[in-house]
Amino acid sequence: MPAAWPSAADLMTSRPVTLPHDAPISRALGLMRTHGFHEIPVLRRSRLVGLLTIESIARRVSRALTTKVEHLLILPPMIVPTATLPEVAEQLLATGLRAAPVVGRRGELLGIVSRTDLVRALPDLPQVAGPNTPPVETIAGPAAHIVREDDLCRKLVAQIRSLEEHPFPVVDRRGRLVGAVGVKDLGGVLWRPTTPGKRDAKATRSALDVEVASIMHSPALTVPAGTSAAEAARRMSEENVSSVFVVEDGRPTRVLGQADLLGLVVGRSRPAKGRARVEDVYVEITGLRGSGDPALLAEIDHLVARGLRRVARYVRPTFFSLHVAPHATHRTNDLTVEARLHTDSGIYYASHTGWNLLAGVSGLLDELTAQTMRSREASRDRGRRSRRTREADETEPVDPDLEERIRVATGADE
Repeated sequence: MPAAWPSAADLMTSRPVTLPHDAPISRALGLMRTHGFHEIPVLRRSRLVGLLTIESIARRVSRALTTKVEHLLILPPMIVPTATLPEVAEQLLATGLRAAPVVGRRGELLGIVSRTDLVRALPDLPQVAGPNTPPVETIAGPAAHIVREDDLCRKLVAQIRSLEEHPFPVVDRRGRLVGAVGVKDLGGVLWRPTTPGKRDAKATRSALDVEVASIMHSPALTVPAGTSAAEAARRMSEENVSSVFVVEDGRPTRVLGQADLLGLVVGRSRPAKGRARVEDVYVEITGLRGSGDPALLAEIDHLVARGLRRVARYVRPTFFSLHVAPHATHRTNDLTVEARLHTDSGIYYASHTGWNLLAGVSGLLDELTAQTMRSREASRDRGRRSRRTREADETEPVDPDLEERIRVATGADE
């Protein structure tokens, strides 16, 4: 019988730090900076009314620090105490949040459960830390967002959505990894007040017009290729960081974030027996949150569903992740689309770079289908060779002289 997953009640932080609805932004930023929070529950007369996130503050950076937090709230998913770790992971991945409130039957706040809480539990779970734990490079995402140490922090605010997923690697002029910068580091800048000089009111400098090197944390946590996902989760928990970088020759090539580990959990929790159904596959698409074209999103969903139905002929898909990373240069409109497919027979990966997003998604799914088909055929070939070997052993002729020697030695002729 498979081991049971821990519940939200087992993982959550009881009696979390909260804010009243009429607290100013300055107080919220102070708490976030002191405790390293990304989200804080907001209460009105002890009842939960919403969640305040560092992103909602960053996107309204022009507001006065005296603004009440009730004007910046979002409605979070309500996690029940009995929700399992994979169910909580699905909610956090779907909303892009780092934490969510755990509520009782009457909607009262019981605690808060975060990605960090989930990742901390992974190294001790047989479902994740068993002999089939994949290496980090098979589940880590590309280091698509790399910032230089002399870039201004204003650049980070423009990419706050991606920064919410995991910290960015910071490199020097030679491209060598020198540190990392995350939402927590950016929160310190947002909290820092600025005032104009007495003589020249026009000489005001924004708190965001400082170099990334002044706020980054260093050194960044790195692991070599081949490190298991469970060991990476253990190191992230020990160092209290939300990501680890895979480096080659001192340069960051891939980033393993908490979301990647939660995706592994979701994939491992899917049904392992019975008929494969596309409806059972958890699909995560990142990099398109700013898209307002419903026709584009619908077409991507259609391509993914059709591709997964083809894949299901050969293996059982459990988790599909698609990440879109525009190159964002004035010379090209190219973008890179990466896909990762978790199945009952392993993890498959494909990447495409070009200007046509839909063609890239379609090509990725064709490549993944071909990979799973080759894997299935290779498995069948190994099975056929094994059967032929057994049959050959069973039908191998017996040496008649050997039979005679055995009869003489055992006295069978007497």
